[in-house]
Amino acid sequence: MSRYRVVYTRDPDGWWIARVRGVVGVHSNGRTIEEASRRVREALSLAVDDAESAELVDEVRLPAEAKRVISRQRVARERVEAARREAALAERLAAEKLTVGLGLSRRDAGRLLGLSHQMVQKLASTKRKPRASSR
Repeated sequence: MSRYRVVYTRDPDGWWIARVRGVVGVHSNGRTIEEASRRVREALSLAVDDAESAELVDEVRLPAEAKRVISRQRVARERVEAARREAALAERLAAEKLTVGLGLSRRDAGRLLGLSHQMVQKLASTKRKPRASSR
């Protein structure tokens, strides 16, 4: 499968201009990146035979400030996901400790954890999956 790099830039009127690097004369535009991508693939199909199956690698050019806020958002999202995984593990361990370790009912454990008794049952009965070796 062929790969083509598509460079997207904004014009002064707010349109996205899409150009396929390495393929002379293949460019298009659109009000959205998605529309420009669809149109540039159509333009590419006039120049090469494999445009429909080709992988288009997007390179969206943005001002430095926009790149910074996107980077900050991605880091924040990764932190939230890590915290979500940590909270899920803590919930499972707490449900297991309260029900199996201390012998509390699912309803009492649920009340203490702020969960339904059904969720406590599910958490307490979930066995940890072994982690894949990093070797």
